[in-house]
Amino acid sequence: MDASCISYKETGYFSQTVVDYLDDKSELRQYYSHRPDLEGFKALLQHKKVTGDRNLLAKVLTHQYHAISELTANNLQFVQANIDLLKSPHTYTITTGHQLNIFGGPLYFIYKIVTAIKLARQLKENFPDKNFVPVYWMASEDHDFAEINYTNIGGKKVHWWYEASGATGRINPDTMRQALNQYKGVLGLDHHAHELAEIVETAYTKFDRLADATRYMVNALFGQYGLVIIDADDHQLKKQFADIMEQDIIGQNSFENITATNAQLEKLGVHIQVNPREINFFYLVDGLRERLVFEDDRYKVLNTEISYTKYELQKEINTYPERFSPNVVMRPLYQEYILPNIAYVGGGAEVVYWLELKSNFEHYKVDFPILILRNSGLIIPKQSASKIARMELEIAELFKSADDIKKSWVKKHSENELSLRGEWHELQQVFEKIKQRSFKIDPTLSKSSSAVEARLEHAINNLEKKLIKAEKKNYHTRLEQIDHIKCELFPKDSLQERSENFGLFYVKWGQSFIDELVRNFEPLDFKFTVLTEQ
Repeated sequence: MDASCISYKETGYFSQTVVDYLDDKSELRQYYSHRPDLEGFKALLQHKKVTGDRNLLAKVLTHQYHAISELTANNLQFVQANIDLLKSPHTYTITTGHQLNIFGGPLYFIYKIVTAIKLARQLKENFPDKNFVPVYWMASEDHDFAEINYTNIGGKKVHWWYEASGATGRINPDTMRQALNQYKGVLGLDHHAHELAEIVETAYTKFDRLADATRYMVNALFGQYGLVIIDADDHQLKKQFADIMEQDIIGQNSFENITATNAQLEKLGVHIQVNPREINFFYLVDGLRERLVFEDDRYKVLNTEISYTKYELQKEINTYPERFSPNVVMRPLYQEYILPNIAYVGGGAEVVYWLELKSNFEHYKVDFPILILRNSGLIIPKQSASKIARMELEIAELFKSADDIKKSWVKKHSENELSLRGEWHELQQVFEKIKQRSFKIDPTLSKSSSAVEARLEHAINNLEKKLIKAEKKNYHTRLEQIDHIKCELFPKDSLQERSENFGLFYVKWGQSFIDELVRNFEPLDFKFTVLTEQ
């Protein structure tokens, strides 16, 4: 594939806060630790404090992989080697996280992981005395089943029709047969379809937990790169975090810290992504994940009869820490507490909400990771590339609306002069003379002249639009190609990566598709990557 890049700002699809973060705007500096560059990593590595138990982490991960070991090919050797490396004080993780969307969900799920893998490689090249392990953190405790039970592929929505409750990682995927058959049907029979069909068939039929099914599928795609997949829904891992759980539930520290930060960020014009609650933990057992609240001097689990006194709550946390599940504002702290992590790879919205959290990390004396905006990409198949070439379109133009592209194309290719800017400039000079003459007669008439000028400018602009519209009709057939291109590359007028599943790209190119992404993504360049099939 041929790779080209444009700035995130130029795409028009990223928030001003993300652009400001990448541009190192001084107003945001107090809300993160180090810049996302090699100098930033050098500085962080000099004082990085690891709070979690490395040996315990390696032990838990090794145990978790037993669930898929009998059905997994050789690539587990690369994963196990990286798990063993985690025991070393010179090893650090590069982490990304995502929900357990069936079949991986949108493409950006793949891009997150590729960014983490590539960054780990680049850091090893620049800091050879250290080791860097890419980690995928499964959001296995998330309970929003409606966000993960579908994917879009080839213009079709594949839906897992099922009523589920509780942590999604604990759901049995045995009711997925209809969705599985539909997905495999879209894959077809050509090229690498059988290979991918076999992966998803095994993933969703051989395991009784969605977390294990997801681990199998992701490992099949990325195990050879040494990606380590962690399920933090674990008694031993949460036991380490129990003291902070207790402090935060009783003291409501995260609520106070993050609320104060959000107020500051709002003054800077930042759109707040998440708001903390007084208690930022859920109560979690099989089939149930409900908010914990403090009412009438008791800690209650909403929509249940479960409640605790302060003493009973402390005992429950100490005995069953796995029953307490952090929400979106405490999950990052839990992650950084148990992992030797130095960077978090996330999308634009994630980067912004992490900016809300630094004060809470400081409160609990946990190092804040370097925030890396994941690589974004647009895949242009050969057929679409041919249309783009015939229409003589530039890559940056593709990110504009279809109407704007058409206007620009017509102006560029029309044999007629469609702009009335020159004529309007001449009229402005005339109006300057009129305003001067009017002012000499009666100064108050100057405003009337300006009003007439404004109305005429509006009329000229409308006339120019009509000229362009009329000329569009003359190029109707050619301009239809722009609609086809936009529909193919920007489904539902959104970025391809936010909608389309990776499946059909894998069918076409197989594992080389992943290899191409790893080869072309540059995590620290912070540019939008466009990959064109040759």
